[in-house]
This record gives sequence, C-alpha cells and structure tokens, in this order.
Amino acid sequence: MVKVKNLTDKEYLYGHKACPGCGLGTIGRLALKILGERTIVALPASCMSTVTTQYPQMNYSVPSLTMAFAGTGAVLTGMSAGLKAQGITDVHVLGLAGDGGTADIGLQALSGAVERGDDFIYICYDNEAYMNTGVQRSSLTPIGANTTNSPSGTASYGEKKPKKNLFEIMIAHRIPYAATASSAYPYDFMNKMEKAKSIRGPRFIHIMCPCPTGWGFASDLTVEIGKLAVETGMWYLAEYENGKVRMNVISKTLKPVEEYLIKQRRFRHLTEDTIKLIREHRDSEWRIIRERWVLSKC
Repeated sequence: MVKVKNLTDKEYLYGHKACPGCGLGTIGRLALKILGERTIVALPASCMSTVTTQYPQMNYSVPSLTMAFAGTGAVLTGMSAGLKAQGITDVHVLGLAGDGGTADIGLQALSGAVERGDDFIYICYDNEAYMNTGVQRSSLTPIGANTTNSPSGTASYGEKKPKKNLFEIMIAHRIPYAATASSAYPYDFMNKMEKAKSIRGPRFIHIMCPCPTGWGFASDLTVEIGKLAVETGMWYLAEYENGKVRMNVISKTLKPVEEYLIKQRRFRHLTEDTIKLIREHRDSEWRIIRERWVLSKC
C-alpha cells in the first residue's frame, strides 16, 4: 500500500494552468511521484497538454512530448521501441490523454499498441467531453448530459447514447493490467499506479476526472462529485489482471442517481422521465457487473 510519508518530496509536474478545482494536475502529479524521474511523458492535444506545456513555462521536470491528437498509442510504441533498441530498461513510458483522444480519435492507435504488447502505461483522464475545445460530446459523455453539440432543449434531453465501456474494451485485449480509478480516491489511484509500475507490457488506467467548468459545479466540490459518482454507481473502481476482474468498492445499496445529477449544471434540465432512463441504465449495468465480476469467482 502506498503511504503519503513514503512519497518523494520531489515534484515532476508543478505550476500548471488548469482550472480551479480540476483534478487533472493532481492525477499527473501523483502518477509521476509514483513512477519517478526516470519517466518520459507523451501528451496528445488535450487539456493536459494545454495547461502544462505553454511556452515558455514547461511544467514537467521529466521529458515530455506533445503530438497529434490521434497519435498517443503510436508515439508510446515509438518511445518503447527506442528504449528497447538502446537497452534501456529502467525508464517508464507514460501516456496522458483525455476521453476524446482515447476512446474516440485515439482508439485505433491505442488498440494497436496494446495488441503489439508494447511496454507503456496509458492513463485516460475522463472528464466526459472534449473540454479543451469547448465542451463537445465524446463517446464517454453519459446519457442526458448537456454539451455544445448534444444540447438540451425542446427537441432533445441532451446526450442520447450511453457512455462507452472503455474498461471492457481494454480488457478484451487481454492486457496485462487495466484499472478504473477516480481523482476523488487518490490512495486507490496511487496503489494502482504502484502496481502498474511493477508490471511489464501495456498497462491502462481509466480515471474519472470531474470538470468544474464543463460539468457546472463549484470548484470546491470536485472531490464530493467524484465520490458521489462511485456511491451512486455512475462510476466504479475495479482492476483487471491475470484474466480476472476485481471490484475495489462494492456497495450493497447504491445511492439515488439524483444525488449525483442534481449538483451539476449539465444535468439540471433533466425531467423525471429522463432521470428514470438514467437510473434504469445504471441498474442494468450493475446487474451485468454483479453477475459477471462480483458474484462469480472472477
């Protein structure tokens, strides 16, 4: 178990320009504290690259590279191959990409890199829309969310499609290690990073990162919103390794989804009928989870 007193006091990501209340900087900071200075970071076009690489203030004290939106997986392959060719085995290759750059435009490159078995850690920080370019929907935007291109109004209640299950897509590759996490549960995230650090091959962590700006809540509520997502079953914490899934948090009774939805401007237009639709989708997903992962020996 990772303990705060054992963390290095060195900072490898600092001075970033993220919005107040954004968990993004915390995710990058803690990830690099676990991995250490022998790390190379790959960043596609994203919130992370925007707030950490604004010339002349480069906020990483480890090497970092910003590249094309769709290319994270391909660049991680190149970095991994370059280190291998030089016989360097003590450097971690880390990708930090958003939900759009991972589940949408970057999915092909990521799938290829995982299938090849390249040695890297990929973190998808999921704020459930293309926040960097104006809050457009992604395939990880949840049902009912209001975004600039899935607007709510008289003809629509917002996003109509359910959130893509990226965790299941990744474990379908039979990846050595995959996990879900949340910026509201830092110890859980750090422990998963510590485990990923000790494994070779492709490793993937999908972390929920509530966005005060795009979701519409006060910046001091980020941790509360993140915890409510887990407590209401709108997000789950799990790990996949050795062909098995383990749930890290199992609630016998989930809190009402309204407790999570009502605190966010992007959901405040919802009617009871739409909330019922969201509740039914959540319950359906959890029936599958309990049957497949919790109640079985997997």
